[in-house]
Amino acid sequence: MKIEVLGTGCPRCNALVAGVQAVVTKLGLEAEITKVTDINEIASRGVMMTPALVVDSQVKASGRILSPEEIEKMLL
Repeated sequence: MKIEVLGTGCPRCNALVAGVQAVVTKLGLEAEITKVTDINEIASRGVMMTPALVVDSQVKASGRILSPEEIEKMLL
C-alpha cells in the first residue's frame, strides 16, 4: 500500500503524517508512507486544501486533520 500525505509541512500536515504512521503501526500494515510538499505536485492532483491523504493514488480526504478512526477506515 502506498500512502501519501500532501501538504507544505505545516503543523496540520505534520499531525496527519503522525496520525497515519500511528494507525499503520497499530494495524500492522505494510505501507510506504511519503510526504509530498511540492505545491505544483499537490495542485496537479486536484487538491486545493491541505493536508490531504492519498491512498494508492486515490485522494481520500483533503483540507482537514483526520481522526485515527477515519484514517483506519480509509486504509482498510
